[in-house]
Amino acid sequence: MKPKKKTIGLLIYLGLLMIPLYWMLNMSLRSNADILASFALYPKDITFVNYLKIFTDSSWYMGYVNSIIYVTMNTIISLTVALPAAYAFSRYQFVGDKQLFFWLLTNRMAPAAIFALPFFQLYSAIGLMDTHIAVALAHCLFNVPLSVWILEGFMSGVPREIDETAFIDGYSFPRFFITIFIPLIRAGVGVTAFFCFMFSWVELLFSRTLTVTEAKPIAAIMTRTISATGLDYGLLAAAGMLTIVPGILVIWFVRNHMAKGFALGRV
Repeated sequence: MKPKKKTIGLLIYLGLLMIPLYWMLNMSLRSNADILASFALYPKDITFVNYLKIFTDSSWYMGYVNSIIYVTMNTIISLTVALPAAYAFSRYQFVGDKQLFFWLLTNRMAPAAIFALPFFQLYSAIGLMDTHIAVALAHCLFNVPLSVWILEGFMSGVPREIDETAFIDGYSFPRFFITIFIPLIRAGVGVTAFFCFMFSWVELLFSRTLTVTEAKPIAAIMTRTISATGLDYGLLAAAGMLTIVPGILVIWFVRNHMAKGFALGRV
């Protein structure tokens, strides 16, 4: 009986979890006038006008392109910086290592609002405003510490004897690190990439403050649905459904690494 109860409980939980997604899908397939006119559990007159608006209006679909560009850039930069840093924390002891590690984490804990104005003034002065790299670098402030913290937990679980054996066999450090060490912690790299991608994808304050038109992300563009005539619920719901797709794709590609990562790493 206990397995049945667990199954029923899990199904109820999944059902409750899917209600907001279903409701957003329901509204995305209805016109705004229909949504405001009556309450409906399912769309009686299905329309794809909201999705057509997004896919045919460059001001909308470029928001997704911009978001994917700077999120991908941030994920690559964060991993490139965090991998050697995490290796140093896991393999070496130096003066102030624990304090430095804690300082990195405090950057992740700090509210984004206190960094928004300094970033805005700095990027305005050096000409990086309204560029993808500006947002990608700003997100590194939070994603690099998180990446170092996660990867250090995985690296500490790899025996030091592997490093020593590789160096005795004549491996240079770059060759050992890329061909031997990173494959050993690929689950950790997959989990870290997932969190970097998702945190950067949903972040709004920096991406909205540091962009104007050329690199405006979809999260900022979605605020355009608010106008003097009210809120365009259908268009907002359609945009929301499409923002879920990249996250689902990332989870699909790193699903095997994530399973091991959540079981073995510091997550």
